[in-house]
Amino acid sequence: MKLVTYSASGTPALGILIDDKIYYAYGHNQALPHTMADLLNHGEKGMDLMREAELQIREGKTSEQGMDYQDQILLAPVPHPASCRDGYAFRQHVASARRNRGVPMIPEFDEYPIMYFTNHNAIQGPGEIWCMPDHFQKLDFELEVAVVLGKKGRNVKAEQADTYIAGYMIMNDISARTLQMEEMLLNLGPAKGKDFSTVIGPFMVTPDELQQYKIPAKQNHTGNSHALDMKCWVNGIEVSSGNVGDMDWTFAEIIERCAYGVDVYPGDVIGSGTVGTGCFLELNGTGLLNDKSFKPQWLQPDDVVEMEITGLGRLKNTIKAVDSDFSILARKKKALSL
Repeated sequence: MKLVTYSASGTPALGILIDDKIYYAYGHNQALPHTMADLLNHGEKGMDLMREAELQIREGKTSEQGMDYQDQILLAPVPHPASCRDGYAFRQHVASARRNRGVPMIPEFDEYPIMYFTNHNAIQGPGEIWCMPDHFQKLDFELEVAVVLGKKGRNVKAEQADTYIAGYMIMNDISARTLQMEEMLLNLGPAKGKDFSTVIGPFMVTPDELQQYKIPAKQNHTGNSHALDMKCWVNGIEVSSGNVGDMDWTFAEIIERCAYGVDVYPGDVIGSGTVGTGCFLELNGTGLLNDKSFKPQWLQPDDVVEMEITGLGRLKNTIKAVDSDFSILARKKKALSL
C-alpha cells in the first residue's frame, strides 16, 4: 500500500493512494484509523483493515471517488513521529567525506551501526522549508531513505527486526553545516545544525510493495536490502545519484542497536544516513580535492530540491528565508569581542 497524510480543511487526514487518487480512509470505513498514528498503534490489525479497504476500492465496492493526488496539500506521511533517529549506513559517503578532510576511514564504521536522535517535532513533508539566517551558512540537503516502525519492541534481534518496519519513505535530512561543525568541535551533536527541519514523504510505502526490488544484504550483514535508485535535483539539475542497495548496515541491524536496552515504539522514524554523493558537503569536498578552482555550492533561498527513490515517489521542497536578522552566530562573536 501507499499511504499519505494530507490536509483536509487544515486537519491531518490519512489516505490511501491508488493510481494518483487519494481515498480518505476513514470516509470509506469509519472502523478504519483516521490518522497515521492511529494506524501504526493498531499494528497488524490496522494494516489488515487498510489492505481490505484498498482491495474494496480497487474492485469498485465503494462510493468514494477519490481526490487527485496532485491537487492535495500533502503533509509528512508520519506527521508527529514518536521519535526520529538518523543512521550512518552508507560506507561510501563516510569514506568520501573523511578522504576529503584528509583523514583515514574510521575502522569502527564496520564494527557497529550508529545513529543520533533529531527533533521529531520538526518533521515536515513536501512544501516550503523556512530557514533562519544562520541556516544559510552552508545550507545542505541529504538524500536518504527512512523507515517507520509499526510495533513496540525491546532488545530486538536483527534477524527479526524487519518485521517491525511498517513502511518506507524518502528522507531529506536538511543540515546547516556551519552550525553543525561549530557545535561538533565540542564532540557533541549534531544539534542546532539539524533540528530545524527533517523532511519525509511524499507517502509511506508498505514493505510488500518493495518485494520485487529485494536483493541480498552485503556480506556478513543481516536483514532486507532493496535495489532502489536514489536521485536528487536542485533547481532541475541532477546533483546526486545512488542506490538504497548500497547501504552497508541494514535497517534490521540499525533497529537492533536502537532497541538494545530500550523500547522502540510504533511511529518511530529511522533514517539511513546519507547515500554516497548525497549532499553538497561531500560533493564540494570531492570537487575541491580534484580541482582547486572548483566553486562550492550550497542551498539558497527559493531553491527547489527534489528527491526521487524507486517505488517511494518524488519529494519536492522549496527553500524559503524567514524575514529576520536574528543570528546566534553573530551574537556569539559579538560577545567574544567584548
